[in-house]
Amino acid sequence: MVDGPDGVWPAGDPEFVYRLFDEMPLMVIGMEGPRHRIRALTGMYRRYIGRDDVIGVPLLEVFPELTGQRASAVFDRVLATGRSESVRDFRIHYDHPEAGEPVEIFLDFDTTARLGPDGEPAGVVVHVQDVTARVRERQAVQAQAAEAQRRYERARDVVGALQRELLPAGLPVLPGAEVAASYLLADEETAAGGDWFDVVPLPGGPVALVVGDVVGHGVRASAAMGQLRAVLQDRLAESGDVRAAFAAVDRMARRVPGARAATVCVVLLDPGDGTLTWCSAGHPPPLVAGSGGARFLPVSGDGPLGAGASYRVMRDRLEPDEVVLLYSDGIIERPGREPAAATAELSLVVGDVVAGRGFHGDTRSSAVEKACTQTLELLVRQSGHADDITLLAAQRRRGVPRLRLRTTAEAAVRGCRTAVQDWVSALEAGDDDRMSLVHAAVELVTNAYQHARPDAAHTTVTVTADLDESGEARLSVADDGRWRERARPGDDDFRRDHGLGLSMTAGFVDDLTVDRRDDGTTVTVRRRLSRPARLLTADRIGAGMSRPVAEKVADLLLILDQPHAPASRIAVHGPLDSDTAHQLRAELDRHTLGGTHELVVDLTAVTHLASAGVAELHRTNPGTDGELRYPLRLFAPAGSTAQHVLSLVGLPHLTRDPHLG
Repeated sequence: MVDGPDGVWPAGDPEFVYRLFDEMPLMVIGMEGPRHRIRALTGMYRRYIGRDDVIGVPLLEVFPELTGQRASAVFDRVLATGRSESVRDFRIHYDHPEAGEPVEIFLDFDTTARLGPDGEPAGVVVHVQDVTARVRERQAVQAQAAEAQRRYERARDVVGALQRELLPAGLPVLPGAEVAASYLLADEETAAGGDWFDVVPLPGGPVALVVGDVVGHGVRASAAMGQLRAVLQDRLAESGDVRAAFAAVDRMARRVPGARAATVCVVLLDPGDGTLTWCSAGHPPPLVAGSGGARFLPVSGDGPLGAGASYRVMRDRLEPDEVVLLYSDGIIERPGREPAAATAELSLVVGDVVAGRGFHGDTRSSAVEKACTQTLELLVRQSGHADDITLLAAQRRRGVPRLRLRTTAEAAVRGCRTAVQDWVSALEAGDDDRMSLVHAAVELVTNAYQHARPDAAHTTVTVTADLDESGEARLSVADDGRWRERARPGDDDFRRDHGLGLSMTAGFVDDLTVDRRDDGTTVTVRRRLSRPARLLTADRIGAGMSRPVAEKVADLLLILDQPHAPASRIAVHGPLDSDTAHQLRAELDRHTLGGTHELVVDLTAVTHLASAGVAELHRTNPGTDGELRYPLRLFAPAGSTAQHVLSLVGLPHLTRDPHLG
């Protein structure tokens, strides 16, 4: 028996059960058989779907738009297994009779099997809840959070870009000192910190090493850091007077709120005699390490900038086998380390890596590079780090001898390429500098050869290169031939190089001058050399941190057919210059069937691309002027030698392999 509204009704009274079921404040539907024929549904469900004529009709006939949306698959499984299932936030599109168009809703399903007389599942009963409002609210919150994240990431990217612009783009390559630096970001949330470093070559040969730290993170810290760095760099470059430079930045820190309490350390190294002149403002003292161990230099200042502290300029000496290391306090204030213990640990680790007792497999890195990379890995991988870490190291070194090569114009190209490459590699300059100077030298020698014909075998070419105390390389190519005006359209020389030689050279260097005289021509180029500083994140520590070996440019040109490619294709390996351009022309003629068929040219492995090679590749469109033109698709991936040159001369090319989709 159950209680009814008018008294006691017999259990199972059909009228009462019907009224009770129909008035339930729930959306419930009962279905029967494999086609899920609707046998009962509450009034709330009928009002929800806007229909009353569904009893006895299979589910997919009532809602044919559900076909393909996999809604009935849940009911199929429950009917087959007898096990209940629940589905949350199920998205459905259906045609509501009052809406006039498909409606997107989100439903929760709680589905239970209904057993037949034989105890086997005969149908399913489904409790349905419309959770569209809840899902929409959650989606709105998620959208707001995503938009906030996008705005944060854009702001962080701007701040990070600002900081990268404020830090040096690279470290100068100097004749008497080798310098290395690493900058380790704390984490993504504080990607723009106040740490900075600088290396400033000074008149007469000394070099100023600077590491500083502004309080805080973000735009304000980066802006203050940029102002302090600019003032300090300007005063040091102007006079080399450490005391005057400190006085200037101290005055500035008193005026600029974001710069107050910043710390900084400046060390002047004279590579000639090893004299160290340094001063610090509230900053950890420099560390000197060599074969005899490691030692901290005395503290020379008693407070940060803008605090009214006094600063003393002190002196010491750096032996040829020693490294001086400047660092920010992030390497000391590591999680779980007391400052005193962390300071002693830093001294021990730097002493070991400079003496070669760090990672024994790293035989290519110099002592200063080890001090800036192995030190980070050995210390940070155990404790982690909570703040940005900056390391800047320097060591005296013997200067690389001046390059001088004298040969005939006819034989100069190959010998020049090898000689200049070896000279730049000995300086340990960056890859861009090596590629640019080698290209410039080969172009100038090729130019001298072109001018010397038909007397190239008797014309002498002299190539010289040296590096001044500021880190600027000066390369000259002189010949004793007679100056010839640039080739004009229709001349053989124009067809050979299109007059690209000098214009390409100018694009590779900072300055180009031509001195034409009766007894010969001298072309001189200048380029300031640098090597990259390592800007690292925690996941990159220890991954490929040693310096890669610079590969020598091979003299042999190989042009290989690629028969397994989906279309006609060749790959070029080695140098494309005046010595080898004729080989390329012959292969292009052959593979394009005289310029009548398209050809993909893979330039990934091109080690040198001179104007003579560019001239051959430039013939990429069918012409009617009688000159053979090749229908070529040039592939030069980003970062390759060919991509750099083709971008410089504006020759269309693909940076994505056309046969990889």
